[in-house]
Amino acid sequence: MTGYQEILTDPSYKGQIVTMTYPLIGNYGWNKFDTESAKPQVEGLIVREYSQYHSNWRAEGNLGDYLMEHGIVGIHGIDTRALTKRLRTNGVMEGTISTENLKSELLVKKAQKFGGIEGQDLVKKVTCTSIYKWENPTKKKHRVVAIDFGIKHNILRMLQKHHCESLIVPAKTSADEILAMDPDGIFLSNGPGDPDAIDYGIKTIRSLIGKKPIFGICLGHQLMSLAIGAKTFKLKFGHRGANHPVQDIDTKQIEITSQNHGFCVDIDSLPNSAKITHINLNDQTLEGIELTDSPTFSVQYHPEASPGPHDASHLFQKFSDLMSKDYA
Repeated sequence: MTGYQEILTDPSYKGQIVTMTYPLIGNYGWNKFDTESAKPQVEGLIVREYSQYHSNWRAEGNLGDYLMEHGIVGIHGIDTRALTKRLRTNGVMEGTISTENLKSELLVKKAQKFGGIEGQDLVKKVTCTSIYKWENPTKKKHRVVAIDFGIKHNILRMLQKHHCESLIVPAKTSADEILAMDPDGIFLSNGPGDPDAIDYGIKTIRSLIGKKPIFGICLGHQLMSLAIGAKTFKLKFGHRGANHPVQDIDTKQIEITSQNHGFCVDIDSLPNSAKITHINLNDQTLEGIELTDSPTFSVQYHPEASPGPHDASHLFQKFSDLMSKDYA
């Protein structure tokens, strides 16, 4: 099974224990090229069988050593099928992994004390601390300021592929500071946790709408929706994995998408200025919007995938096309 390294290093998983449903994990080790951030972001990893021995020409070490180096706890020998069935029935649940106190009743109490991620600002734990520039594209066409709410490396690679020079800024960067960088467009990244807790991001986005073309993904989509007056809610069953069918409302085409979110925008709370562009075919939840009065659009899923399908990668070209237009 491939893709576990990208999952473990995705900042959107901050504050969460991840259970892998595929029975064998670790078979190709880890390498620095397939990471989505500088380090593992999950709080813990649960697998059925861990492969201590890896075999891949790109590998730089085994998965266990990589997790230990960064202080991430993992556990194997778990019946992940039974655990998945329980989560499927009950929804997201609190959990504890411990090597110090193995009394189950005490671990249950510890898990029950955890208040969940609602109301928590997890973005502050994953955003960059200073402005940095992603590798320059071979042919520079646009300058993009990407607000880092927990951005994945493959998003930056996709922007680079579309000839964008990306300046990545901390999540608390003000609208005035962003506009002073004279961007052609503004990107709102993915990230972890409850969007309602990111009040500073909502305020900034509200001030940016209409000033420059804007493209938001995942948490960026939720924050943009809150900025225009919509509401969000917590899903009982978060959307995880790389096989979620999404329909484009205009074209009626179906795209298989990669998703990783536990909150969703309330479709009934959208203002008249927001046009619904995409719907999830599994549960009819909102997957995308665009604003009718400004060059602004966003999607709940991950068009850059990594891991996952690239059915929706054309959205980066859409963003590039918007930046090529004159809005003066």
